[in-house]
Amino acid sequence: MSLISSRWLTMLMSAAGMVYLVLLNHAQASPGNPTKTVTVGFSQDNLANDWRLAQVEGVQKRLSHYPNIRFVYTDARGSTAQQIQDIEDLILREVDILVASPRDSRAMVPVFEHARSKGIPVILLTRMIESDAFTTFIAPDDAAIARDAARYIASQLKGQGRVLMLQGIPTASTAIIRTEAFVDELKQYPKLRVVATKSANYLRSNAIKAVEELIQQKVSFDAIYAQSDSMASGARIALMKVGIDPAGIPTVGIDYIPEAREAIRNGEQSASFTYPTCAKEAVNTILDIMKGKRVPRTIHVPSQQVTRNNVEQVEPIF
Repeated sequence: MSLISSRWLTMLMSAAGMVYLVLLNHAQASPGNPTKTVTVGFSQDNLANDWRLAQVEGVQKRLSHYPNIRFVYTDARGSTAQQIQDIEDLILREVDILVASPRDSRAMVPVFEHARSKGIPVILLTRMIESDAFTTFIAPDDAAIARDAARYIASQLKGQGRVLMLQGIPTASTAIIRTEAFVDELKQYPKLRVVATKSANYLRSNAIKAVEELIQQKVSFDAIYAQSDSMASGARIALMKVGIDPAGIPTVGIDYIPEAREAIRNGEQSASFTYPTCAKEAVNTILDIMKGKRVPRTIHVPSQQVTRNNVEQVEPIF
């Protein structure tokens, strides 16, 4: 269901760097006090990222079944400063529950501490902060995924070669963990090394530019570790532009979006790891909070490696 075209979305306001949209759907009864309207605010990092967009859409769609839940989301458009301001605005609007995927695990700590001081439950969705100022953290195990990715590349290169690492947003906990765990696991393979690390911010366009620059600089690599499938896609585009067949360079991504499935089918990407948006778990947690239930501090969501051996059996995450 589209965030833009859904008929039950009413625009409240727009401001520089953000858009607020509210859903009011009357499909069935909601939990808790049926006469009380509960406002859930979702601060998203960047809706230009299709995975991040799908995450918001997933929460929105599931909450649409509850008539007394009002859903508000913001788009920081890839700016930490804007996301901090967005959350301050959500606090000012007195949201009852705050959901967020923080762009910067350290710089954003004060705003989450502000939310906690106001008694607002905070659900961190797939990204952590360097503080205990949250109620629940929901995510797959990034460290385990990164280690598995390193082992897979080692097997493909028989323990010897040069790896290009396309890193996500350097300040986001996902990228930090996916980098540290991958590099740590490579210590098991002395003849396998990261020859270049390029930050591409989880975006195709940035990955295209990063790989083009490396090719121009004549940096050679035998495999690609892309911390998202969108960056893996950008890498393929850059390679094909200069006549390099992506099938000749083992590439591992994370997320398992539809284009990754097609690339694995076609032999242009070696593997991916499913990375659910965690929308279902987020909404279940929201409903439990509304009911006054105790919620887990951490909720781990399973991930699965996908290769040509099982690509037909595993559905993309959206």
